[in-house]
Amino acid sequence: MSFLDRLDSTVSRYLAEVAGPHERLALLRWQIGERHALDRRETMPGHVTTSAFVLSPDHTQILLIDHVVIGRWLQPGGHYEPAASFHESALREAVEETGVAAAVLHAWHRGGDLPFAIDSHEVPGNPRRNEPPHTHHDLQYLFVADPALPLTAQEEEVHAAAWKPIAALAEIAPLAFARLRALKPAS
Repeated sequence: MSFLDRLDSTVSRYLAEVAGPHERLALLRWQIGERHALDRRETMPGHVTTSAFVLSPDHTQILLIDHVVIGRWLQPGGHYEPAASFHESALREAVEETGVAAAVLHAWHRGGDLPFAIDSHEVPGNPRRNEPPHTHHDLQYLFVADPALPLTAQEEEVHAAAWKPIAALAEIAPLAFARLRALKPAS
């Protein structure tokens, strides 16, 4: 199955099974319908990214990064890189940016590739890469890891990686934060 067919199937399933009534993902669905190369960062007005909400087993902490370009704390993630599943792309970004060890896909996903949230959001341009402002269609996945294990920030993209109280996510990703509050911790 091609990347776009896989993405179309994933987005359709998300809209049917997870999305709230105001989540329409109009731009993403239009770009899929127009057959844009959404797996390429040059594709405008937007392209796919993946990110990881890495939780402590008791759901009281979340792993965040201090992003060099954006200049604020965010969940680890980045431009989609080819992988067998979207969640594997998200996990690869988390490991690269934070050095988090032994993270596992959260039980909410039931071993599948359905995103916990899809957040299409505007990002500033990057003059170093000659990128104008554009949209990231971020497929977001949940993982669980031990916050006692050491972290190593990837210094090219990340000033720091740290475990923060889960409430820090309220400003960063309000949709995901609201959904997380309804989840039970891993047992």
